[in-house]
Amino acid sequence: MIIYKDIFSNDELLSDAYDAKLVDDVIYEADCAMVNVGGDNIDIGANPSAEGADDDVEEGAEMVNNVVHSFRLQQTAFDKKSFLTYIKGYMKAVKAKLQETNPEEVPKFEKGAQTYVKKVIGSFKDWEFFTGESMDPDAMVVMLNYREDGTTPFVAIWKHGIVEEKI
Repeated sequence: MIIYKDIFSNDELLSDAYDAKLVDDVIYEADCAMVNVGGDNIDIGANPSAEGADDDVEEGAEMVNNVVHSFRLQQTAFDKKSFLTYIKGYMKAVKAKLQETNPEEVPKFEKGAQTYVKKVIGSFKDWEFFTGESMDPDAMVVMLNYREDGTTPFVAIWKHGIVEEKI
């Protein structure tokens, strides 16, 4: 299995278990799903009626996004102006890192990132944003939206902002 980790915070953001597809040569999009977590019925052998407990106990299950839940992503919020401020700083940091490690990728990154950011800004109200577990403000923000069908969520992470770690 391959885990995709943020190059700045080292937070785990995604894995190859989610079948990520490369878009515009700079971003991985991976479909995810809403799943039930919690509310597991654990039988300890006791008879709730005999114990005086109520049979109508709240199950405690909740619907969560499987990627957000699995990687302990933390929701954050932006307005358009604050997102543009963040993304400009983040892109500058990624570009600097690329110039050190893989300079031939810089033009591809700049062109593709600009295209994808325009797409995000064009439909800004449809996007949700998440930070990694460490909530590092300088690290990548994972973006979440829905496919054209309106029901299939997907996350988007920057290809040049991650390292792949085999486990």
